[in-house]
Amino acid sequence: MSSTGERPSGDAFSGQRWPSSPRAMSLGLMMPIGEQSAFGGTPRFADLVAVAEAARDAGIEIVWFADHFAVGGGTADDPYRGVWEAIALMAGVAARVPDVQIGALVANTGYRNPGVIARAAETIDEISDGRFILGLGAGGMKPDHDQFGFPFDRRVSRFEDAIAIIHALLRDGEVDYRGEFFTANRAVNRPRGPRPDGPPIVVGTTGHRMLRLTARYADAWNTTWYRDPAEVAAEMRRVDAACAEVGRDPRTLVRTAGGNLAMPGYHGARPNAVDGTVEEKAAWLDGFRAIGLDHFVIGLDPATPESLAAFAEVVRAYDAMA
Repeated sequence: MSSTGERPSGDAFSGQRWPSSPRAMSLGLMMPIGEQSAFGGTPRFADLVAVAEAARDAGIEIVWFADHFAVGGGTADDPYRGVWEAIALMAGVAARVPDVQIGALVANTGYRNPGVIARAAETIDEISDGRFILGLGAGGMKPDHDQFGFPFDRRVSRFEDAIAIIHALLRDGEVDYRGEFFTANRAVNRPRGPRPDGPPIVVGTTGHRMLRLTARYADAWNTTWYRDPAEVAAEMRRVDAACAEVGRDPRTLVRTAGGNLAMPGYHGARPNAVDGTVEEKAAWLDGFRAIGLDHFVIGLDPATPESLAAFAEVVRAYDAMA
């Protein structure tokens, strides 16, 4: 039985778990899964299947799902905007929509036991036949925690225990771990899905301590939301430094980021969105490719089958610039 009291070294990583793409920088879509979202109103499951299918048909390679119970931005009388539960939703979309990767951006370790997260990830990977990507984060939205009494303190310390357990379960299939916040007692991850070492792990963060944990455990790093590629380039230098601190070759860590794009009928649900012609939007995407990003997550507003059909023109223009 393995123990994760020891951290994996940089030599343990190859960067090869990330989905391959003919593009230098692959493209993803942030799915609209809540009330008053970029979909416009509340999307039903059938709507989200249609959005995922349209994203795939437009050339999007990964559809991403946020993990919240509710977010702010409602009214004084009703301060919350509800969100569909991400784990169940990803499993459903994975079963219905083939030929596109499914990812969590990011699953909150603050209100799920790490064993539950690992087992859910393994199961969705099975449902999707190896198309799942497990994004992890420490949880940054207090309303998610407050509504149901989940602790919001010492989130990075809680995350450190959680990712140690999750990483061992997905990569080794077993773990024996005693942490301050989470424990695994000779736990096993069985049955296994289609990949012997489980799905890729991406961590979303910009904090120094979290970046060190990303460098130790993750296959990929994510940061969102940006208009200027130069801002992401600055964050990438901090990622390089974190890799150096833990003895990892920074070239083995996949780099991902995201930004918002306005389409006709813009709702304002995705703030600070970039607008312009098809060519201007494609050039904006290409600016992120130029700084060395491996994947870019697009917050499209509106995010509907119709807007994604129009966005396919931007994707074609972007591909022509490569």
